[in-house]
Amino acid sequence: MNLNDVLNDEVKRASIIEEVCRLVDGEVDKQRGIGGLAVKAAYKLVQGVKPGFVRNVVRSLLPEFAAALEPIREQAATQGKTVSGYFDAHTQEIADALLSVTDARAQSSEHGSVKGAYGKLRSSARKNVEGAVPGLGRIIEKYT
Repeated sequence: MNLNDVLNDEVKRASIIEEVCRLVDGEVDKQRGIGGLAVKAAYKLVQGVKPGFVRNVVRSLLPEFAAALEPIREQAATQGKTVSGYFDAHTQEIADALLSVTDARAQSSEHGSVKGAYGKLRSSARKNVEGAVPGLGRIIEKYT
């Protein structure tokens, strides 16, 4: 079952959104030091823009993330590897695919505060996204 098929199932889609939001919350909570304080402050700011903002962003980005990740999921299957194992071994490639989606979305955001926060954190985003890739791989493997 490909990622688009999974997202067409409303029950699975809702569960995936919940799990991805928990993954994001967990990754933010893990941040340490001055950089971690900046990430946590920006996350709080983004959540303050509108209640449920992060959940809505996850919901709206899922189709674009699925389009970016489906070829990678297919490549794992072609090589006879689990999605989670493949994601663990290719964190940079997967982070780049995800960041290409968020970069485009941030550029088109109408919220100046969101654009500003994203712009300030973008230089460290790759490391943070790479940290979340294994968890994302497990989520995708669970539903495909």
